[in-house]
Parts: sequence; structure tokens; C-alpha cells
Amino acid sequence: MLKNLSFLNMLVWNLVIVGLWHVVVFLICIKLPKSSFDPAKERYAPKEWEHGGRWYRDTLKIQVWKDRVPQHIGKNGFSKRHLTEMSVEYLDEFILETCRGEWMHLKNCICAVVALIINPLLVGIIMSFLIMLANAPFAAVQRYNRFRLLILRKRRLRESRASGVEQNTVTA
Repeated sequence: MLKNLSFLNMLVWNLVIVGLWHVVVFLICIKLPKSSFDPAKERYAPKEWEHGGRWYRDTLKIQVWKDRVPQHIGKNGFSKRHLTEMSVEYLDEFILETCRGEWMHLKNCICAVVALIINPLLVGIIMSFLIMLANAPFAAVQRYNRFRLLILRKRRLRESRASGVEQNTVTA
């Protein structure tokens, strides 16, 4: 499709196509119901090879660079840099948002295939690499953070059950 254009025209069209793709995916992402991002769904479930999130830490050294990548915080959104609350409900909402972020970045990665198809091979490879570079690390951060949030959620549930048991035994 773009194979017969000058380099400048090809670059402009690539930027337009990739930009539109990302905007459309973002709009779809914010319009989809929360049920689409249920962390219990198979696509968000921990994979065996992730070893409970250790793969991201040990192989990708994610803890070294994850706080250096930019983040988008929507209206009433969640910052990955700090928790503002520790309730189970808040953690559930945060976990759901990690699923939403992962979904969006992985759908954006599909645009790399489009770039390979519509461009000459070298330009397609470069564009695909840049698209993956702009999305895959963010999807990895979402998964890594979800592992950490699930551990924290489990701990909070244990603590709330323990304090509930203590209250019941004291008042009984």
C-alpha cells in the first residue's frame, strides 16, 4: 500500500495510521465495560512461565526501569507510582485497571503487523519495532504490577479476616 511512496510520504502515512490506531484502541478501551477487564479471565491469569511475577523481575529487571516510563492517569485513574488507599475494594479496582492497561497496549501491538504488511520490508520492520517498543514494556509493567497488587490484596484479606475474628472473639 505505501510501498511506492517517497520516504517522507511513507513516514507521514505511517504516523497517521499508527496514531489513528492508538486513538481508536484507547477510545474502545475506555468505552468497554469493566467486565471486559475481569482479572479472573484467562487472558489476564498468571502464566506458569511468569513464576508469580519473578520472571519480570529476574529476566527483564523491570524494577530498575518501570518507574522511568511515562504513565497515563485518566480522570479518577491510578498512579503506578504509589497507592492512595489500601482497602480491598481499592486494590480490586487497581487490579482491574492493570487489566485495562494491558489490554490496550497488547491491542496496540497488533498495529505492528499492519505496519509490516503496508510498508516495504525494512520500513515495516523499523515501524513494527517502534510500535512494539512503545507498547510491550507498558503491558509488561501492567502484568508485573498486577502480581504485586494480588499479593497485597491477599495480605489485606488475611488481615481483615484476622481482625474480624479477633473482634468476634472479644465481643463474644
